[in-house]
Amino acid sequence: MQNGFLQINGIEALPSFLTSIAIGLLIGLERERNPSAKAGLRTFALVAMFGTLTAFLSNKVGSPWLLVGGLLTVAAMIIAAYHHQPDKENDPGTTTVIALLLCYGLGAMVWYEQAKLAVMLAIGVTALLYFKPELRGFSQRMARRDLVAALQFCVLTFIILPILPNQDYGPYSAFNPYQAWLMVVLISGISLAGYAALHLVGTRYGAPLLGILGGLASSTATTLIYAKHSKTNPPMAALAAMVIMVASMVVLVRLMVVSAVVAFGAVPSLLPVFAGGLFCGLFVVAYRWHKMDPNAELYVPETTNPAELHTAVGFGLLYVVVLLGSAWMEDLAGSQGLYIVAFVSGLTDVDAITLSSLRLFNLKQLSEHQTVVAIAIAFIANLIFKFGLVYFIAGRELAKRVATGFAAIAFGVLIALLF
Repeated sequence: MQNGFLQINGIEALPSFLTSIAIGLLIGLERERNPSAKAGLRTFALVAMFGTLTAFLSNKVGSPWLLVGGLLTVAAMIIAAYHHQPDKENDPGTTTVIALLLCYGLGAMVWYEQAKLAVMLAIGVTALLYFKPELRGFSQRMARRDLVAALQFCVLTFIILPILPNQDYGPYSAFNPYQAWLMVVLISGISLAGYAALHLVGTRYGAPLLGILGGLASSTATTLIYAKHSKTNPPMAALAAMVIMVASMVVLVRLMVVSAVVAFGAVPSLLPVFAGGLFCGLFVVAYRWHKMDPNAELYVPETTNPAELHTAVGFGLLYVVVLLGSAWMEDLAGSQGLYIVAFVSGLTDVDAITLSSLRLFNLKQLSEHQTVVAIAIAFIANLIFKFGLVYFIAGRELAKRVATGFAAIAFGVLIALLF
């Protein structure tokens, strides 16, 4: 051993050079397909092997400048090639230049005993180069609001979250600013994924997918919007009922994911409850899907950006209020007090009471049974609230269609809870 690296002599160095050649061929294969690129299979393979060779020699002579000089040489050569003979579209070849420099660096990594990481990075680089049309199309389809949503989520996650104190405050030591905002980030992230997918996918894949994405973004908003559409366009009542039922079932999946992230210890008891609701709901959805007109017109629900600061702050405050209220009511009136809070808060937002219950479960202030019952009550209360929205906005016809699905989901939850 010298300088922390294995000294390899003679033929024993061959596997490292073969690995670097394979990395160069992988990246070069994609560049070979690009007619404007000045480097292809052979060039990339040679550059990767050159990276390994300079790392080998640099290690032998004990000087890092040889490795640095090789990097500068590769950069100068490829830039000179584009400067001397630009392509027809006057493309400066920036992508190919960077790809070659990366290829050189990956070749060097192979020698420094990082072959697995180098191969993984090479695959990632090749994928980025290959999917250029898809990535460009994706960026062009992004509206200003989509970019704003992504930036706002970055602010929530990488600016606000790190500066909050990770310390318990208040009664029952239940309020932790960092943990509270982490819950905001978690829910905003899940909702933002559904929000983005909903607007990118549109109506191309039918009612079930719209229901899934709408449920990820906001099942309540999806219910409200499709109830309004059903009122103004009665023929789409069957489709609206389908989307609303699927969106409500997706809430169970959301809660399962949240529970696994926040309090994995509660998952074994929660899983049968969530699975029971999904299983029973799927029977009704499958039947409705079989009866529905496949040519019914679809509408994309216009949900609000879940990463907006005022939305995030509002959810954070609700989470803290429900958290402290649940702890206080459980201390004051036992399980009955907790379940009252679960029902009331679940009417409008099932995420807050779910996260609050899981937080108290982690703090050993709620038993596993109390946590599961509270979340189940909140979910059923949320179904009742959404059924009320449907009835008062769209009328009896849509309410009858939705009632069977909601009843089946609630039945599955209750049966699993009781047994």
